[in-house]
Amino acid sequence: MFSFFKKSSASATADLSFIGADMHSHLLPGIDDGLQTLEESVLFISELYNLGYRKLICTPHIISDIYPNSPETILPKLELVRAELSKRNIDIQLEAAAEYMVDIDMEKLITDNKQLLTFGQNLILIEMSFVAPSANIEQVIFQLRLKGLQPVLAHPERYSYYHKDFEKYAHYLDLGCILQVNLLSLLGYYGKPVKAIAEKLVKQNMVELLGTDMHHDKHLMALKDLASKKEFYRFFEGVEIKNKQLLM
Repeated sequence: MFSFFKKSSASATADLSFIGADMHSHLLPGIDDGLQTLEESVLFISELYNLGYRKLICTPHIISDIYPNSPETILPKLELVRAELSKRNIDIQLEAAAEYMVDIDMEKLITDNKQLLTFGQNLILIEMSFVAPSANIEQVIFQLRLKGLQPVLAHPERYSYYHKDFEKYAHYLDLGCILQVNLLSLLGYYGKPVKAIAEKLVKQNMVELLGTDMHHDKHLMALKDLASKKEFYRFFEGVEIKNKQLLM
C-alpha cells in the first residue's frame, strides 16, 4: 500500500487550510484528558490557526464513570475560552460539541431525551473503547438516526479488533455512520497497523472527516511534522474530505 510518511520526505510549507475546520479536539481546559489550563488552550488554538485552521469544534469526552461531562460543564468552558480569544484578538471560530462514549449511559441520555451536543448539520461524535466494541453500538446508531442525528464514528482506524475484519467499516457506513480518521494516524503516531488502516479507509473514499484529536503538546508537535511533508498533501489529491463544509 502507498505510504506517504518516509524519512526522506521532502518538506513543504505547513498549510492545513484545505481542511479548514477541525471537528475533534480536546482544547477546552480542565474538563477531560486534554488541555488543563486556559493559557494552554489559547496557545494551542493560536498554533492551529497558524497551521491554517479557521474553525475548531472542541469535543470533550463524555464517559460517565471517568469524565461525566454535560452541556452544563462544557458550554461554560467554551465561553471562557472564547472570551480570552476575543481579548487577544485571535480571529477563529470556536464551537463545542462532545465525544460520546457509546455505552448504557449514553443510550439512557438518548431515551431520556437529554440534550445532546452536536455540530454542523446535526452531526454527533461517538466513540468506542479501544479494547472491544460497544455491545449496544448498533442500537445507539439506530436511536440517533431516529432522532434525525448523523453519527460520526471517531477514529475507527484505532479499533484494532476490526483490522482483520475490514468489512466492518463498510457495515458502519451502511448503518448511516460517517467515519472520521485522526490525522496523526496517517503519520504513524499510533503505530503501523493503525496507519495502514487509516490510509486504506481514506484511499477507498470511506472517510468524510479528518480530526486532530488534539490532547497535548506531543500531538501538536506531531501534527506540525505531518503538515510539513509534501507527500501528505499529495496523498489527498483526488480525495474528497468534507471538513470545509463545517465552515459554512
